[in-house]
Amino acid sequence: MGGDWAIVCGWSFYGRIDKWRIRTLTLTRIIRFRIEYAALLGLAFWARLLPRRLSLESGRYLGRLACLLQPKRRRQADENMRLALPEVSEDERREKVRQVFEHTGISAIEMLRLNLFRSKSDDLQRYFDLVGMDHLRDALALGRGVLVLTGHVGFWEVGNYTQPEQGFPFDVVAKPMKNPLSDRYITRLRESYGARVLDSKKGARRILKSLQEGRSVAILLDQHISPPGSVKVDFFGRKAYTTTAITNMAMKYQIPVVPIFTYRLQGYRYRLEAEPMMMLEDGDGQEMVLKNTQLLTDRIEAAVRRDVTQWFWMHNRWRD
Repeated sequence: MGGDWAIVCGWSFYGRIDKWRIRTLTLTRIIRFRIEYAALLGLAFWARLLPRRLSLESGRYLGRLACLLQPKRRRQADENMRLALPEVSEDERREKVRQVFEHTGISAIEMLRLNLFRSKSDDLQRYFDLVGMDHLRDALALGRGVLVLTGHVGFWEVGNYTQPEQGFPFDVVAKPMKNPLSDRYITRLRESYGARVLDSKKGARRILKSLQEGRSVAILLDQHISPPGSVKVDFFGRKAYTTTAITNMAMKYQIPVVPIFTYRLQGYRYRLEAEPMMMLEDGDGQEMVLKNTQLLTDRIEAAVRRDVTQWFWMHNRWRD
């Protein structure tokens, strides 16, 4: 942490940031980035100093505070849930939205503590119920790599620990954060156990390289992606633009797809579930791409429905 604070206080904070990004920074943005980064480090110091249970419990209260201080996000979550789950009453929906914010606060603290799991210890068995991992093992045995289908469900970031800890070579596709200082810090956390973060802006070539190396690559399919590169599919009964990246690769190269989701349980434990591998039907034309993307989206929806309070409802998923 000392080196990180030096970055905030000194002028050598650029580090390994690409030169083209540096040139685009205005003084205002530099100052804002430093302030944001200092706040992140302060929160991380506090989250990592406290005992695990107390730290995660504090994240719950941070989430409640965010629910009060971010009315726009709260209204977005409420509107999304109202349209997606019309059977839920207004009072019940209000309670579920509060729980969504609590879950998000806990997840933020969990992220900042991600590299505190002890490798080669009993932490994997102590904190995780592992279900269906043979599905991932069987898919990797095909020798084509594996596309891991997942979303912002439960504690999705923890795969950066659980997969390498079980001996699975693991990469995750992520969009770089706007703040390059925070991005570098979070990337270090994600790569602590041997996972690799693949820049989503570098496209399919980097993902294919990982697959050719026999690695599993996690892609989150539950965010809005504007066309081109996306199609409209049904998600909770409404049309939502969804990336076709995982569909196109799985179809073209016959890469197995394994859905994996990690749910938070009572006592701050987790249930990590891998589902049977999927081999997407190949075919020509947009119709087959649409059909397979819908098939994958249906798996995401089923995972969210298992516990609707553990999904990121604040995201504007259904924008036109």
